[in-house]
Amino acid sequence: MANQPAKFSPRVFSGIQPSGQLHLGNYLGAIKRWVTMQEEDFETLFCVVDLHAITVWQDPDHLTHAIRELTAALIASGISPEKSILFNQSMVHEHAELAWIFNCVARVGWMDRMTQWKDKAGKNAEKQSLGLYAYPALMAADILIYHATHVPVGDDQKQHVELTRDIAAKFNHDYKVDFFPMTTPVIEGPGMRVMNLRDGTRKMSKSGESDMERINMTDDAETIARKFKRSRTDAEPLPSEAAGLKDRPEAKNLVDIYSALADVGVDQVLAEYGGQGWGTFKPALAELAVSKIAPISDEMARMMADPGEIDNQLRKGAARASAIAAPILARTYEIVGLVR
Repeated sequence: MANQPAKFSPRVFSGIQPSGQLHLGNYLGAIKRWVTMQEEDFETLFCVVDLHAITVWQDPDHLTHAIRELTAALIASGISPEKSILFNQSMVHEHAELAWIFNCVARVGWMDRMTQWKDKAGKNAEKQSLGLYAYPALMAADILIYHATHVPVGDDQKQHVELTRDIAAKFNHDYKVDFFPMTTPVIEGPGMRVMNLRDGTRKMSKSGESDMERINMTDDAETIARKFKRSRTDAEPLPSEAAGLKDRPEAKNLVDIYSALADVGVDQVLAEYGGQGWGTFKPALAELAVSKIAPISDEMARMMADPGEIDNQLRKGAARASAIAAPILARTYEIVGLVR
């Protein structure tokens, strides 16, 4: 909250794409933290960023299903539509309108430096959509259309929050105003980077070759337990201190997951299990994961049986989001000099 002008009240915005199977990495890396932030001194807005999803082609029926499934996952995980504003991006037109203004503020050189653009475009940059290239400006609009002061992000998204700050600073400078805040990225907590269950050097991903590499949020209790029990480890027992996990990526990953699910520090996990073998630890981890994840999976299935109610929740959230965004967009147009 320091460094924020007094007029910017503490407000959190974060979003997640409905572009594929939600997994444990999404839950521990983002959603679980969002649930905690609801209880803190913030106004919280959480968004299904469906406009970002279409920067690459999506099957329309699949996208509709994915938007609803992600919404169900967020609510089942503890995001309260009463405590937070929960909505999908495309229902709030102010996001796209502010993004155009920011397309005219951001510089091409800034976009060229975006690491994710380089990674995703690869050698076929000329064949990628303009949306994939420009989407960091839309991400900045997602944040600043609410004058959000804090954004919980993973390490791989921190660069985009820095770009958001650059865009806000240039807009404020160019138009001689103090209108957009300098948003602060929030990166903290264990389990922020959940790794592959078969290769502890790679992130858990929805696009992995084998379903055994990840824990899907739709997995049932039996599947969750089986995946952890079959996860890759090494031959050594667990160390008694965190330093002993160095150069043991699979061991570190499983301990980090346990730590994040149990809401305890890594040292506390190792104080209990240090010196013990995987035959003891992996069943304990599986039991803990089932107790945390299976109820979410069950509630998601229940909600998906009534898609109309999911859509209704999104509409209510969008109306609340628009009530904040509309006056900010109107003032932005005024500052720029557009006639309304």
